[in-house]
Amino acid sequence: MRKKITIVGAGNVGATAAHWAAERELGDIVLLDIVEGIPQGKALDLMEARPVENFDVTITGTNNYEDTKDSDVVIITAGLPRRPGMSREDLVQKNREIVEAVTRQIVSCSPRCFIIVVSNPLDTMAYLAYKVSGFSRNRVMGMAGVLDSARFKTFIAMELNISVEEVQAFVLGGHGDEMVPLIRYSTVAGIPISQLIAEDRIQAIVERTRKAGGEIVNLLKTGSAFYSPAASAVQMAEAILKDKRRILPCAVYLQGEYGLHDLFFGVPVILGADGAEKIIEAALTAEEKAAVEKSAREVKESITKLNL
Repeated sequence: MRKKITIVGAGNVGATAAHWAAERELGDIVLLDIVEGIPQGKALDLMEARPVENFDVTITGTNNYEDTKDSDVVIITAGLPRRPGMSREDLVQKNREIVEAVTRQIVSCSPRCFIIVVSNPLDTMAYLAYKVSGFSRNRVMGMAGVLDSARFKTFIAMELNISVEEVQAFVLGGHGDEMVPLIRYSTVAGIPISQLIAEDRIQAIVERTRKAGGEIVNLLKTGSAFYSPAASAVQMAEAILKDKRRILPCAVYLQGEYGLHDLFFGVPVILGADGAEKIIEAALTAEEKAAVEKSAREVKESITKLNL
C-alpha cells in the first residue's frame, strides 16, 4: 500500500507542495481546503499532468477531513500569508484559530501521523500544533531551517557564481529576523567560506538570508514565497517517508538542548522513519551562543502571546 500525504491548505504553498510530492511519487496525496472547488480543481489539474510527467500517484482534492483518514504525514500550510509591512508576529492571533482547528481535526483522523507545520509565525504555530496534538515531540516539527539554509546556500552560490551543489551551510534559530546562519560551519567543496568570500560580503549574505522572506513579500506585493517553502516541507516529508535519516535543520521542541527549554527552535536533526529522531548539538562559540539566545528570546515572546 502506498503512503498517504495530506496537505492542509490549497493555496500557493499547499498546491506547490502537492506538485513536488507528486513528482517525487512519495505517495497518494490529499489536498484539503475550506474553499469548495479550489482543492478539487488543483488536484484534478495535477492528475492530468501525470501522463506528461509520468508519476503514478493519486491526488485527491477535498473539503472533508474524513478523506485525510490514516495519513502518514500531514503538512499544514493553512493560514493567512504575510503582506508588505506585516511581521510574522502580526500573524500570531490571526493564524492561531486556524492552526488549532486544523490540528484537532488531523489528530482525530490520523492519530499516528507526523505533522510538518509551514504556517507562520512558524515556530509559534509548530509549538501550538505540538501542544494541541498531544503527540510526542519527534512527531511534530516546523519547516524553517531547511528553507532558511536553502536561502543561505543560494546566496553563497550566487556570490561565488558556482553550483549550489557545492555549498554546505545551515541556519539555527527562529524563523525570523534573528535567525543564526552559522558561518563557521559553511563550506564550499569543503573549503570554509571565510577563505573564499570577504567578511563584509559574508555579513551582507547573512543579512539578506535573514530578510529573504520579506524581500520576496515586497517584490510580490500580494503574497509571500511558495516554491521554496513547499520544496523544503516536501524534503522533510521525503526524509520521513523513505527513512532517509537525513540531517536537516528543523524547528523542533527543545527540552534542554542548546540550553533552551519549552520552545520550538531551528536545530539540526536526524530525520527518518521515526520523525525527528535525534537532535544534533553543534559546538558554538560564545558569540554564536549569544545570537542563539537572542533568537530564542524572540521566539519565546511570540509563544507567550498564545497564552497556553
